[in-house]
Amino acid sequence: MGSSEEEKLIQMVTDFIESEGSPIPTSPKPQKTQHKPTISTLQDVVMRVTNAETLILEKILIYLRDMEFTGEAKNLKKLIVLKLVRDGFEASLCITSWFANFGRPSVFKFRGDYEYVDVMMTDLSHGGEAVRLIVDMDFRSQFELARPTSTYSDLLTSLPSIFVGTEEKLVSILSLLCSAAKQSLRERGLHMPPWRKANYMQSKWLSYNCKKITFTNS
Repeated sequence: MGSSEEEKLIQMVTDFIESEGSPIPTSPKPQKTQHKPTISTLQDVVMRVTNAETLILEKILIYLRDMEFTGEAKNLKKLIVLKLVRDGFEASLCITSWFANFGRPSVFKFRGDYEYVDVMMTDLSHGGEAVRLIVDMDFRSQFELARPTSTYSDLLTSLPSIFVGTEEKLVSILSLLCSAAKQSLRERGLHMPPWRKANYMQSKWLSYNCKKITFTNS
């Protein structure tokens, strides 16, 4: 994991218009034209970074470098929280849960759950205001698709493996990637599964039902 790749962090794209319902281009020319600004938009978002994001990411990369972790991902998140707390940060493990209805009419009810790291801190680059940073240790894999188009594959590789950013940044990424996922699946003749739609994906990190677990170093 190269630090140059991981230091690309996500900044909010304002006025981004979600295009999940837009038609699929019928000729190579408009599809190619759409691809360039989409990739450019995502890369612009990923390349922007705040002081708070840089600090937390650098800390996490140091933790990963200094320890040889071979256990479960859940335990890795707990270790990251413990190390952040040890270094004086207000960090916790967040466990979200939600219910989603599938089918028309809704005949299937599915309960989802997810875990990530939450850090509350002061961001000097934003006037010293308090900010909540979401840290996902396996961010890119959450957007993987079966049989992705080359356009979607390019978008996926532009995402960082470790996400450190605000809720606003995350929403911007979700809007862009979920729309692109639907486009990719339709071009492959596949339906958009409910668990790949924007509302479901957003619930992973931004569900109202979020339990914060704090740890103390003994």
